[in-house]
Amino acid sequence: MTNRYESPLSSRYASEYMLELFSSDTRYQTWRKLWVALAKAEMNLGLPITESQVAELREHITDIDYTCVSRREKEVRHDVMAHVYAYGQVAPSAAGIIHLGATSCYVTDNADLIIYRDALRYLRTELLVVLANLSEFAEKYKELPTLGYTHYQPAQLVTVGKRATLWMQDFLSDLKEIDFAIENIKFLGCRGTTGTEASFVELFEGDNSKIDEMNRMIAADFGFEETFDVCGQTYPRKVDSRILNALSSVAQSCYRMANDIRLLQHDRQVEEPFEKNQIGSSAMAYKRNPMRSERICSLARYLMADALNAPMTAATQWLERTLDDSANRRISLPEGFLCADAILRLAQNVTDGLHVNEKIVEKTVKEYLPFIATENLMMEAVKRGGDRQQLHEIIRKCSMEATEKMKNGEECDLLSRLAAEEKFGLTEAEMKELLTPSLYVGRCPEQVTAYVDKIRPLLAGITSESAEINL
Repeated sequence: MTNRYESPLSSRYASEYMLELFSSDTRYQTWRKLWVALAKAEMNLGLPITESQVAELREHITDIDYTCVSRREKEVRHDVMAHVYAYGQVAPSAAGIIHLGATSCYVTDNADLIIYRDALRYLRTELLVVLANLSEFAEKYKELPTLGYTHYQPAQLVTVGKRATLWMQDFLSDLKEIDFAIENIKFLGCRGTTGTEASFVELFEGDNSKIDEMNRMIAADFGFEETFDVCGQTYPRKVDSRILNALSSVAQSCYRMANDIRLLQHDRQVEEPFEKNQIGSSAMAYKRNPMRSERICSLARYLMADALNAPMTAATQWLERTLDDSANRRISLPEGFLCADAILRLAQNVTDGLHVNEKIVEKTVKEYLPFIATENLMMEAVKRGGDRQQLHEIIRKCSMEATEKMKNGEECDLLSRLAAEEKFGLTEAEMKELLTPSLYVGRCPEQVTAYVDKIRPLLAGITSESAEINL
């Protein structure tokens, strides 16, 4: 424990990988790597920078003196220049060429793009694990009839596996959004204070081809094939909107699935994992709360709201740049990624250990099946010479009467009521023969098989697994 505030995303929810990726060490070491890449490119393109200077910079990427940085930033009120100064202290021979021709956004924005790309790739893998878990679950229960709901009222039968494909389809949509966000992250490069590259026109004495080659070389060092065609001082903040929108999309899908599980757990049909020594309530020892699904929903609401930050920031950028984006982005982007990571870890855990109480599912189906089967019963009665309109009215009247009895806690007696109607023309025994649940699930098993087969190539190399949740 600590006597200073710590984000719960750090202390309780996010993965070690994501915490390290968004750590100060990763960010500032990436700045130093960018300075090395800039110096190396400038040297290779003929500027007066030596191999030994580049080598010295490379040797001191990780040994950041944060005390020195903090002390210097208090003096100059500029974080990048404080880091330039601290870097120069440990690499004195190269101190004079660090950051040559660059502006602050060279390191701040390019580092962000690198980190965001890597974070999206990690989230993509986490999402694929959720899909792998659900594909196994859907296949296992593709033929198990269960009561479908519309308006959270009993409707036609589906299967437990078919319902899982609805969640999977949402997640597949999220995967495509993440892929689109990754594919459209370009490198900023080293473009100068207003994006004109004027400082490099001076340094390379008007040789534009060298400027283009410098940016290409730096981008390639960090695995980027393209830079933005034009920019101001920063990369376009629309990129942040696209990223947070993709993360929000993941949150929406996770919320929908988790909320469905919460509803089903209330009915004791489906349950999230519950550990042997887990306590459901401090007062009610018998309780088995869906705490993981509740946590998913709680975090998802935060992430969906957090995603509003990026479009507001993108909309309010003035001309070539304004600094009112900085403080907001320092919070909204990292926290958004950590939150998405936490949600997907929980989703992995829940989907890997999702338990179906088949007897409860069967009992619920049996209770409502007489109502669900009424259309088939009516068709059979018509075949035997009945009048469709008269039969419909008989079913309507008997259904209302049977429902009223059920509301008083009594058993459903719909079939006996229908059998007592002479014009219906079917005995109770004959009607019961038509009450096989599998006759009322339509193409659910085939739909599950077709959908799982469709996405199987995406899951090649991905194993179904559970993430360990911290608390």
